[in-house]
Amino acid sequence: MKLIFATNNKNKLREISQILNQKYELLSLKDIGFHDDIEETESTIKGNSELKADFINQKYKINCFADDTGLEIDYLNGEPGVFSARYAGDSHNDEANIKKVLQKLEGVKNRKAQFVTVITLILDDKKYFLEGIIKGEITEQKHGENGFGYDPIFRPEGYSETFAEISAETKNEISHRAIATKKLIELLNKNIVKDC
Repeated sequence: MKLIFATNNKNKLREISQILNQKYELLSLKDIGFHDDIEETESTIKGNSELKADFINQKYKINCFADDTGLEIDYLNGEPGVFSARYAGDSHNDEANIKKVLQKLEGVKNRKAQFVTVITLILDDKKYFLEGIIKGEITEQKHGENGFGYDPIFRPEGYSETFAEISAETKNEISHRAIATKKLIELLNKNIVKDC
């Protein structure tokens, strides 16, 4: 089965491909000849996920899915949330985003946070929302070289290592994106559609 993933983010594409484990052939926006950025103008993670899926579905008249992810920090009242990728500016700079978070939490004891992913799946004009949440905390400094985004400063509950220190295999079992993607697989396995 072919699946169109409405993203140009190579990291997300790689992660979800690994989680799908060759069960589905994943096609990116680049694979279907779309190279533009879809502007994320909604005020919620779910809204941006739906916006991207709707845009590609309507433009190409194809079944597809899109995701949006945000880091929500208790002390910052849910920030950076929907602005996670551009928290320190529109350049989508991971290092700058991490630096801003660590500066805002300097000296703060409550470092509880969670990652939230929402996948919007559009199949035969029906829309499905699949959510994945993992709770954890923000470390005081960066740890690890793996992963991307805020992975070096996010330590999931029950682990002594950050997402950037654990293996890709472990992350792809427990992460917010993994939880949402497994729900996507379960939905597809119910034979809702034979081929995308």
